[in-house]
Amino acid sequence: MTLVFDGHGVAASESGNTLSSLLNQFKIPKNSTTRLLETVGLFVGGIIFCIVLDRWFFNRSDRSSNTPLAKQARRLKQLKMGYPEGMTNLEVLRAQGLLETRLQPFGLSVRWSSFLSASSLIEALSNGTIDFCGGGGTASIFSQAADHVFVRVAKEKYTSPKGQAILVPQDSPIQTLADLKGKKIAFDKGSSAHYVLVRSLAKVGLDFSDIEPVYLTQPEALPRFCRGEVDAWVIWVPYTATQARSAYPGRSIADLESIFGDKASVEVPTYYYAIPELVRDYPDLLKVILEEVNEVGTWAKRQELEAVQRLAEQHEIDPSILETLHKHSGERAIIPIDDQSLTALQHQANTFRDLNLIPERVDVKDGTYSLQTKQNWTY
Repeated sequence: MTLVFDGHGVAASESGNTLSSLLNQFKIPKNSTTRLLETVGLFVGGIIFCIVLDRWFFNRSDRSSNTPLAKQARRLKQLKMGYPEGMTNLEVLRAQGLLETRLQPFGLSVRWSSFLSASSLIEALSNGTIDFCGGGGTASIFSQAADHVFVRVAKEKYTSPKGQAILVPQDSPIQTLADLKGKKIAFDKGSSAHYVLVRSLAKVGLDFSDIEPVYLTQPEALPRFCRGEVDAWVIWVPYTATQARSAYPGRSIADLESIFGDKASVEVPTYYYAIPELVRDYPDLLKVILEEVNEVGTWAKRQELEAVQRLAEQHEIDPSILETLHKHSGERAIIPIDDQSLTALQHQANTFRDLNLIPERVDVKDGTYSLQTKQNWTY
């Protein structure tokens, strides 16, 4: 047993010597070891960096996809926008596709629909055809009286002083507002033109009953005015000039500036409206809409100023016009609804009720219909 054991011991010793000899033959130089360790270190470090970078992008993407705006956009899927022809802010916003660009990363599409009047827009809000729109404030009074469902969410800061006018045929004997007594006057019932007419008559001591109202939309009124079937026409002059809009016949005997002076923006406001669900369930999305409206409105004012400045180089322009445009071009296009604007709108509502043009008094400050906020729509 001892011999056998010793034999194995010798064999093991010889084997150990052989293995040691082999290891010595394949021994890696020290400088090669350093390079190998550096390579392995760089490889491992690269993997760790890639993992960290991937997690950073994942977390960033995850946060973006889980913001309130992203969640609201996924729920809504499609935003339905309505606008009346000639409303500059919404027309430019639609033409430039700025809202689509802002919301496309969240998978939200935008659909646009045009309407003839603010009253038809608010009715479309009420029946769910659209989610957001803009238009005159007067229409909202008649819509509220008719129990339509909508919310006033913002207003334009300024109303164009030439934005509405009372036209008569070129050869008409009518020269002043007082001459309208007993005349047939066309206008869109329940629109801002309706209120402009009422205030115009009151300015010269006439009652609404002193004229013969002819309720027509602007497309309906144009041919009848051209044929001389009405004596005067109260129109909303769209802010943006096109061949069709500049082709209105007749001459103006009054406009917002001559009727309301510097109070036109308060007396004849333009509002923005939304469905209650957009206000209640999609507040971040509503904020984005109003931000884009504000931005494009400010841009449009700058464009208007530049156009007038070019015109001023060739023609004499009233310095006050340029001064006003300079002031407005640097300001916000839309503002939150405040007590002053709602008080003026309430005066309108009371006037229409006193004339029995709406069935009952409405409270325009009712929070169900008017959103009052101090939100500044910038980003």
